[in-house]
Amino acid sequence: MLSNVKVVLVGTSHSGNIGSAARAMKVMGLSEMVLVDPQCEVDAQAIALAAGASEIALNARIVKSLEEAVEDCGLVVGTSARSRTLEWPILDSRECGEKFAIEGQKHPVALVFGRERTGLSNEELQTCHYHVSIPANPEYSSLNLAMAVQTLCYEIRVAHLNQLQSHYSSHAEEEYPRHKELEMFYEHLEKVMIETQFISETQPSQVMNKLRRLFNRARPEAQELNILRGVLTAVGKSLRDKK
Repeated sequence: MLSNVKVVLVGTSHSGNIGSAARAMKVMGLSEMVLVDPQCEVDAQAIALAAGASEIALNARIVKSLEEAVEDCGLVVGTSARSRTLEWPILDSRECGEKFAIEGQKHPVALVFGRERTGLSNEELQTCHYHVSIPANPEYSSLNLAMAVQTLCYEIRVAHLNQLQSHYSSHAEEEYPRHKELEMFYEHLEKVMIETQFISETQPSQVMNKLRRLFNRARPEAQELNILRGVLTAVGKSLRDKK
């Protein structure tokens, strides 16, 4: 399961944070790092702070966008402070670990960390099924990137070890669509809603954002998503036949 967990760092600007994150990952048995549009290189400082985990930093996959980083993932969780105005399903760190331990058995899963100063943008957060917030001391909640990576990777490892001990997973049979498949569904849904004049082609974003939130909260399984795609295809065919 642990090999299916991706730790995705977006727009990292300090190379030392890449190395420190790699060290935090290796301590918890994780090895898959993805760097999205990094603003620095994996240099000598990164290697030094990796402290024996340099292979994770050196072998990190580098991509241009978050979409590309998570396109094969069935579960994507982004780190976020609770004060965000964007309403989205929120997990605490313990719940996040438990979800990863369950779904990581079936498909790749991604834990996404934002930029050191500004975190993840609202658009990037909307790419995620859930947001996770570490319940730190509200009077002093300052966590650096490596601390956040360490905390959440620890929760994933503990949940995984508990699962191995119990030999039981209540959701192991569920198969969820990959992120790329969800994006194709959203594109299909938007196209049909424009064709039926339910939304305006010039301003589709407000309704689509609400629908993204709805389906991310509902977490349709792969078979359920196929049914929804079938409904959209039937509607589109009916419209073409009438024309």
